[in-house]
Amino acid sequence: MENIKLTIDNKQVEVPAGTTILEAAKKINIHIPTLCYMSLNDMHIENKPGGCRVCVVEVEGRRNLAPSCATQVTEGMVVKTNTVRVLNARSTVVELILSDHPADCLICAKNGNCELQTLAQDLGIRKITYQGEQSTYREDTSPSIIRDVDKCVMCRRCEMMCNEVQTVGALSAINRGFNSVVATAFEQNLEKSTCTYCGQCVAVCPTGALTEVDHTRQLIRDLADPNKVVVVQTAPAVRAALGEEFGNAPGTLVTGKMAAALRRLGFDYVFDTDFAADLTIMEEGTELLGRLNRFLAGDKDVALPILTSCCPAWVNFFEHSFPEMRDIPSTARSPQQMFGAIAKTYFAEKIGVHRKKLIVVSIMPCLAKKYECQREEFATDGDPDVNYSLSTRELAHLIKQSNIDFNHLPDEDFDNPLGESTGAGVIFGTTGGVIEAATRTAYEIQTGKTLKKVDFEELRGLEGIRSATIDFDGTPINIGIAHGLGNARKLLESIKDGSNKFHAIEIMACPGGCIGGGGQPFHHGDSSILKARQKAIYTEDEMKTLRKSHENPYIIKLYEEFLGKPLSEKAHQLLHTHYFDKSKKEIFID
Repeated sequence: MENIKLTIDNKQVEVPAGTTILEAAKKINIHIPTLCYMSLNDMHIENKPGGCRVCVVEVEGRRNLAPSCATQVTEGMVVKTNTVRVLNARSTVVELILSDHPADCLICAKNGNCELQTLAQDLGIRKITYQGEQSTYREDTSPSIIRDVDKCVMCRRCEMMCNEVQTVGALSAINRGFNSVVATAFEQNLEKSTCTYCGQCVAVCPTGALTEVDHTRQLIRDLADPNKVVVVQTAPAVRAALGEEFGNAPGTLVTGKMAAALRRLGFDYVFDTDFAADLTIMEEGTELLGRLNRFLAGDKDVALPILTSCCPAWVNFFEHSFPEMRDIPSTARSPQQMFGAIAKTYFAEKIGVHRKKLIVVSIMPCLAKKYECQREEFATDGDPDVNYSLSTRELAHLIKQSNIDFNHLPDEDFDNPLGESTGAGVIFGTTGGVIEAATRTAYEIQTGKTLKKVDFEELRGLEGIRSATIDFDGTPINIGIAHGLGNARKLLESIKDGSNKFHAIEIMACPGGCIGGGGQPFHHGDSSILKARQKAIYTEDEMKTLRKSHENPYIIKLYEEFLGKPLSEKAHQLLHTHYFDKSKKEIFID
């Protein structure tokens, strides 16, 4: 590839042709502020920024200022990023944005994490120079996400993420001029749109225009109620990212400190969703082997490939976009919901508490989990199996609010019986982890042989779509993996047109899987952070004494005492579900 030489602020740099001025400046540690720009190179998506004009620079020989994020370098180009003209233009742009922005930073959910706030500070803006009419829109609260469009700066990052990366198509720019806004079709509530609640729009929003529904106050009330027993479950990906909120490097494992912090917050029992991940493998793996063996016996009507069903945003996606394929995914509930069902039956009976007095709270990297808790099929007599879910960010805020010195907490273990897990449960937190965990158990059950090597390296990685063939002692099993809903769409389309033949497929809605979930600490598209979190997940797996779900002694005991066997009648009642056709949405126009 041809290299281009240019000069930025009197520093020479050489970069490949096609590089933008912004990217070239980063290479020599020159900071250019941005707002609408979003790094999507690792997702192989063509980003089309340049709308906000915050990143403008002077280019010698060019009359107007150039947006550095959308201007490619040329040979001999001379760039100035810090002239008076540039600084004045940037300040003017931000002042104009602020003139149509609510001044409620003190009570905004993004206070301290707002990129517009940071820009104003960096540019030394201390007053609103331009006064005039402000646009006003209604607030839209869905089960997972709040849209406060008054705070939208039209950077259109959420639109890019929703349409180009996730291919959901729930958000787009509508209207023109002063009335332009990013919204749903016909400005319907998010709940009436094709939104899957993956939360990736929230993850990239630079302001408080898109935030998660916050359940911390409800949790505080429940913890203070002496008539309630409050238990918590923590998802595998949380432990690999929570430390970032307390100054730790990405990928720092804080499992023990997290358990200690949750006890100090006042939870009666601190459990691990990894336990339910092991349980999921028992149900989903048995379902996989059942379908597979019927197929190998000549049953051509069996629904293959089986698709994993752990991710509620992915479930919502195929209910909206591929309802004709809803007999293919596993009927197994997600680990979050399996945990809730077991906690409010098996565990509630053990401790002698009525299910309605047992409050089950989950700590999840995912905003779709908030929505999943509220699905009607996951409740008994109106009582949800999981009462509500907090994101990783919400937990971090609550720990700070409670004045807990997180980094100096001693490491503590989870409680039993619902806190014991294997390495297979841990790796649920990353793309490829669910199917690898299933393969470890399915191989040994199917072949009757012990795996000599439990690490299936061929199933790992961060490529958007991957495939591998695993030898089940002479029987080749074809496996597909996708993360990010745009990649999921491509994979499903290839199944429909017959170009791909798989026996099993794992799909996770978020780029990177749960480690990149919409409720995790903001990573701003930095793939190095996702790689560090993924490495942490595999490190904890390697540290486990037991690394296969069917070896978990508490899972074995659960079946012996309560469930009977995988796919039993009671297991179907408590641990499995069904899906709906959501392709037809009602449209209401005033």
